[in-house]
Order: sequence, then C-alpha cells, then structure tokens
Amino acid sequence: MSGEALAPKKRSEEQEWTPRTRIGKLVKEGRITSIDEIFRSCELIREPEIVDLLIPNLQEEVIDINLVQKQTDAGEKSKFKATVIVGNEGGLVGIGEGKTKEVGPAIKKAVKQAKLNIIPVRLGCGSWECKCGERHSLPFRAEGKSGSVRITLVPAPKGIGLAVADVPKIVLRLAGIKDAWSLTKGHTRCTVNFAKATFNALRKTYYVVSSSDWAGGF
Repeated sequence: MSGEALAPKKRSEEQEWTPRTRIGKLVKEGRITSIDEIFRSCELIREPEIVDLLIPNLQEEVIDINLVQKQTDAGEKSKFKATVIVGNEGGLVGIGEGKTKEVGPAIKKAVKQAKLNIIPVRLGCGSWECKCGERHSLPFRAEGKSGSVRITLVPAPKGIGLAVADVPKIVLRLAGIKDAWSLTKGHTRCTVNFAKATFNALRKTYYVVSSSDWAGGF
C-alpha cells in the first residue's frame, strides 16, 4: 500500500524537474541512460536530479557536523556545517559539504553537493597475494591528500576486509571496495580532511587507468 502511495509522488517530482543544462535535458529525454556516458564525455554534472535519475540506489551517510561561528559587526553568527558521503557500493562515490543555520537543511545541502561531486572508482584485484580477478579491492596503490592528511590505499587479498580507520572505511564501503589496507600520515583526527584525502585517492584510480583508454578524464 505504501509503495503504491509513494510511486505517483515520485513520478510527479520527476515531471516537475525542469533541466537547466544540456546534459540535464538529455537525461530527462532518455537520450542519456547511464552515468558512465557523462563521465566518458568529460561533462560536468551541474544538477543533482541527474544523479537521482541515473543512480536510484545511491546511499548517503553523514560523517561530520560542526557548529561554526563568524564574527560580524552585528555580533556572532552561528551555522551548522555538515559533511556527507554518497555512494552506490558499486564504483561511484561523492563527498559534499553544506552550511546553514539548521542541521537538517545543512545535511540536505551537503547531499546535493556530494551528488554533484560524484566520481567513478576503478575496482579490481591489485593484490599479488590474491589475483582472483574479481572487483573486490583496488587495482593498484593510490595516494591522496587533503590539508595535513596523507593516505595511501593498498589493495588487499579477498577476505581481509577494510583494515583502515573508521572515516576512510565509510568512504571505501560506499565506493564498493571490500578489501583494503591503508597507510596514513598527518592530523587524521580531522574527519573532513581524512575523508577528502581518501576521496582524492579513489579519484586517481579512474584518472590513471582511463587516461590510456580515452582522451580526457573526470
């Protein structure tokens, strides 16, 4: 009963969306049916509705909420800053931040930004100890940095699991990586920089491999 009630609402929301970009129009018209087509054409995603239509099973997780204050002539202004990770556990992951006066709107804003920042992640079996050929880990080592945080993601054999800290574990899980080790340096207590460093490392898995396959990159 609940499914029947939600379906018309979802269809009406899709009909109400008026694309503002060329890619958005092509997606709504059904001429683009896969997110991979957008990545391979080197186009930027500027509307979160594009991701909603092409990746219906996208998951999201809030990793950090902070109260930030700014001193002005009228006094202190306080806002909540949220950081969110989104992913489909199958090779796509994004990170976003949002800042508003209330927690709920800040999270929604961060989710929208994460959808616009979504990237493809190359999955594989780069561990010399495994060589199973399945897409359960990374294809090779990948390094990323943000602020003082440095992280190196290392492919692990099948069954090891995510032998990493809590923050990168969330990013890797939502990206679809099941087995990995990591080496870290810097101020890893900074949740946001830790997550961004992991995200930047995953970005390189697609950059490096895809550059030899086609001209361009995300």
